[in-house]
Amino acid sequence: MIYLYYDSRTGNVERFINKVVQITGWTAIRIQEGVEIKEAGHLITYTTNFGKVPEKTDAFMKDKNHLISSVTSSGNRNWGRNFAIAADKLSELFDIPTAMKFELSGTMEDINQFIDIIKNQYYDSKRGSEKLDIA
Repeated sequence: MIYLYYDSRTGNVERFINKVVQITGWTAIRIQEGVEIKEAGHLITYTTNFGKVPEKTDAFMKDKNHLISSVTSSGNRNWGRNFAIAADKLSELFDIPTAMKFELSGTMEDINQFIDIIKNQYYDSKRGSEKLDIA
């Protein structure tokens, strides 16, 4: 079973996750204060304030980063080089590979690419895989 942990403020990441779960049947758990996780999984979050990691995501990662195998971020291409940069920041800070970046709630192509990356390129691999960093 593949676990996805996500943070969503405006609903974009949640819409992305809901489509992924509908297609794959994977388990998705929304990051909330006090959420208990014990299974390794992949983080999907958003970028806020033109290039910042959301506070809830940051707090979650400080406590649970040892269980996170990859990071993916939503963003807005209007932010230029800060597009979905939360993934880059978390990747660097916690030495976790970036799976991908997508705009807003993603397209079907983004969703299919994410599923392919997690299922075929990273599932059951060790954290820190050079192969995953394709974003």
